[in-house]
Amino acid sequence: MPMHIRKWTLGLCLLLGLPAPALAGSEPAVAAAADLKFALEEVHARFQADTGQKVRLVFGSSGNFYRQINEGAPFQLYLSADEDYVLRLQAAGITADPGVIYALGRLVLMVPHGSALKADGQLEDLRTALADGRLRKFAVANPQHAPYGQRAMEALQHAGLWQALQGKLVLGENVAQAAQFATSGNTQGGIIAYSLALAPEVARLGEFALIPATWHRPLQQRMVLLNGADATAQAFYRYLQEPEARSVMRRYGFALPDA
Repeated sequence: MPMHIRKWTLGLCLLLGLPAPALAGSEPAVAAAADLKFALEEVHARFQADTGQKVRLVFGSSGNFYRQINEGAPFQLYLSADEDYVLRLQAAGITADPGVIYALGRLVLMVPHGSALKADGQLEDLRTALADGRLRKFAVANPQHAPYGQRAMEALQHAGLWQALQGKLVLGENVAQAAQFATSGNTQGGIIAYSLALAPEVARLGEFALIPATWHRPLQQRMVLLNGADATAQAFYRYLQEPEARSVMRRYGFALPDA
């Protein structure tokens, strides 16, 4: 296995979500949606350089983090890929306010080099591949708890392909694991986050095409400070709303709300 693929695969092992006891440490723990893996690590490096402070980034599915936070996991800042989870935490009194929308995500169809499937955002080749037998396995994040999986399902339903794909789906625990499956060569491709497809570590493994945003509910990504967040977590929350952090997010394909 080439070294760059090995590093990408090993890195994804960190994206499956850690149980609360593994979060002990002096830095405040930040629960972040898996689509933020590369963008948020870059923002965090700049935050450290600019402020001398650091947080502990934990990546996983937004739905799993929502459940863990409800059960008392010691996170101080939560960046969800679906704002609904944040608003439900606010309604439960776990946050002081509704937080802010920090980005709008997009979906892409990604295929590994040499795949029998074309990188076609309109999903017409996917339709044809289902009919002619070229498609054997197709990756998406688990719609039960991953917002990118929920929206992938909606896009496939819009195209009339969701039912036809049953039995061929490989479900990632989160969208980063779906990206691993989609680029590994063990599937013919999958639907992943645009922000992951743009990362050099992933982009070199295949080709991708944007899926129309009108085919699914918006991926309005909201973040919020949890009750008891310390000064460092609050500083990172503010930093994520500043121009330097926003420029990084824009480079990774996120549409940004007005400042």
